[in-house]
Amino acid sequence: MYAVVRSGSKQQKVAVGDVIEIDAMAATGDTLTLPVVMVVDGEKVTATGLDKASVTVEVTGRTKGPKIIIQKYKNKTGYKKRQGHRQKYTQVKVTDISL
Repeated sequence: MYAVVRSGSKQQKVAVGDVIEIDAMAATGDTLTLPVVMVVDGEKVTATGLDKASVTVEVTGRTKGPKIIIQKYKNKTGYKKRQGHRQKYTQVKVTDISL
């Protein structure tokens, strides 16, 4: 059995025991529930009537994404700008999928 869950503006396919990264949220040790978009159980696919369905996850830690370098340059004016960014993520472990 697996489910497709929504966290922020992204959707991810998860099963019980998976460790995924979502946008930075709660503190370590907390449990969260993520809204379900679709559930697949063997041959049965459920995509409607999932108001009561939920995926329970446990926060395991924090992490950062890869470094992204942003560079701006304008010719003949002497304008140069360099900036970096690392997105913050929260690692969560899927503990339960309920319908």
